[in-house]
Amino acid sequence: MSFWRVLLICLCAALPARGQEVTPQILVFDMNRIYFETLYGRRIAEDLNQAAAAVQEENEQIVATLTEEERSLTLRRPEMTPEDFRAEADAFDAKVQEVRRVRDAKNVELQAADAEQRATFEDRVQGIIANVMLERGAVIVLEQRSVVMSVRAANITDDVIVRVDAELGDGTQ
Repeated sequence: MSFWRVLLICLCAALPARGQEVTPQILVFDMNRIYFETLYGRRIAEDLNQAAAAVQEENEQIVATLTEEERSLTLRRPEMTPEDFRAEADAFDAKVQEVRRVRDAKNVELQAADAEQRATFEDRVQGIIANVMLERGAVIVLEQRSVVMSVRAANITDDVIVRVDAELGDGTQ
């Protein structure tokens, strides 16, 4: 008997009988879907979007103020001595640099809050994923991005989304 024939017989013997349900030993989930489709994940995303919008509004107000200051300086330039103009221009440049530094720090702070909230979300959801894994008798759970191919029955994302909503709600409890 050829190697391929033996392999085919072994594979067929390992398949379940017709109509018998197969429980995959390896399950997969899509954390991005869980994040964006649960009440908890959507609440976090909305909170961060509101914070980002507030920072953007502040930025726009600051830009408008700085633009007006620059225009005022430009209009007053013909009436100023070169030394006075240079002093005010240097002060204005220093102010712009400080504003930029503060705005960059706000953006970094916002990104850090986003990463922290996402990590907390994933930590809380991990227990739910583990429970689904144990209930299904699986031995491994992989994130979808790490999987090249899988059967639909191995994907537990929809079940996890339902459970996260039921157990964690919007995450504020």
